[in-house]
Amino acid sequence: MNFPIEAVRGKFPALSLTDKGRRRIYLDNPAGTQVPRAVADAVSNCLLNTNANLGGFFETTVAAQDVVDGAHAAMADFLGAAGPEEIIIGANMTTLTFHLSRTLGRSMKPGDEIIVTRMDHEGNVSPWLQLAEDLGLVVRFLPFDERSWQVEEEALKALLSEKTRLVALNYASNLTGSINRVQALTAIARAAGALVYVDAVQFAPHGSIDVQQLGCDFLACSAYKFFGPHMGIVWGRRAVIDTLKPYKCRCSSNGLPERFELGTPQIELMAGLSAAVDYFADLGAAAGEGGSRRQRIARAFEVSIAYENALAQKLIDGLSDIDGLTIRGITDPKRLSERVPTVSFTVDGIAPETIVRQMNSENIFLWSGHNYAWEIVHQLGIPAEQGVVRIGIAHYNTSAEIDETLESVHRVIAMLRQQRA
Repeated sequence: MNFPIEAVRGKFPALSLTDKGRRRIYLDNPAGTQVPRAVADAVSNCLLNTNANLGGFFETTVAAQDVVDGAHAAMADFLGAAGPEEIIIGANMTTLTFHLSRTLGRSMKPGDEIIVTRMDHEGNVSPWLQLAEDLGLVVRFLPFDERSWQVEEEALKALLSEKTRLVALNYASNLTGSINRVQALTAIARAAGALVYVDAVQFAPHGSIDVQQLGCDFLACSAYKFFGPHMGIVWGRRAVIDTLKPYKCRCSSNGLPERFELGTPQIELMAGLSAAVDYFADLGAAAGEGGSRRQRIARAFEVSIAYENALAQKLIDGLSDIDGLTIRGITDPKRLSERVPTVSFTVDGIAPETIVRQMNSENIFLWSGHNYAWEIVHQLGIPAEQGVVRIGIAHYNTSAEIDETLESVHRVIAMLRQQRA
C-alpha cells in the first residue's frame, strides 16, 4: 500500500505550526519526536479525570491504577514481552539503566568483566563504567567495524571470557544509524554465560522489536523517541528479574514490576505512553491488519519502514553529491535495511555547528555535536567538541521536506566555503 502520509501528518498538531509564517521541518527526531494529538489528549484526560495516587479504593485511584496497568500491557505488546510484569517504566532510559546496573552489580565481584561497545550512546556505557569503578570490575571495549559500521560477531567472541558477566550493546546507533545483528550477538554472549543489556532507543521508532526472538535479558527504549511522552522503558526477562533485589524503600511492593519502579509513577505520562502504542496499532489497522494489537503494530512498521527507507536513500544520495562531505554510516543502497534513517556527516574544513546554526535559522530543525555518541566520535577521530551534523527522519516527514533540506545543505555549504575563500 502507499503510505498514508497526509493522514499521518494530520494526527500531529506540531507539524502545522509556523514561526512568523515560516514552516517547520522537524529532522531532530533522533533526539525526540513530535506527538500525535491522541497522546496529548490522553495525558490531559488523565490529569483532569483520573488524577490520584495509587493504592486506594475511591474512583480516581482505581482509574489511575487502570492507567498504569494499561501502559505496562501496551509496552508488553510493543516489545513482544511474555507479560506486563516484565515491563519496567521510569523517568528515562539512562536513569533506569543506572538503577539496574546497581541492582545487577550486587551479584558481581572484583575481577568480573563487563563488555561495552564503542557504538553505544553514553546511557549504555557510563552506568557500566561507573559500576566497574565502584566494584573493581574489568571493562572491555568492543569496537565497531568501520567498513560494515556494525559490531561484528568475531570481535565480540575475541573479548568474551569465563569472567564476562554482562555485555551492553545497542540495537541501532544514534549517530551512524547502523543496526546491529542483536540476535546473533546475544546468542554468542549468552553462550558464554553473560547477561545481555540492549539499548533499543534509536531502533524502536523504526522497527518492530521481538524481545523473545532476540534472546537478550534486558532491552531499553524511550517513549519520546517513538511519538510518546518523556519517559523510559526497560523490558527484563522474567527469569532474570525474578531473582534480582533492587534498591528500593523497605515498605514498597516486592511485586513485579513494582519493585523496580521507585516512588510515585508518572501516571499521566503512562496514559500518553499507551496512546503512543495505540497510534502504531491504528496505523497498522489502516494498513489492513485486523489482528491483535501486537500484529497491528508489526504491520505499522512494515509500511513505515518502506516509506522511511525511500526518504533515507534520497537524503543519502543528495548528500553524496557534495565534495568534501563524508557520511558517517552505511550508504550502500543494498544495505538500507541495515540502518535506521538517521544520517550524520562531516564536511572538510567546516564546523558542524556552523552548518546547523544556519539551517536552524531557516527553520530546519537538526542537531550538531557528539549527541552522546561519545565512543563513536573518538573511535572515528572526530573532535568531540565538534561532532557531526545529524539529520534524523521520522515517518511523518515528507519527500518535499528532504528536497528542501538538501537544497539548504548544498547552499549553506557553498556559502560557508565562499566566506572562507
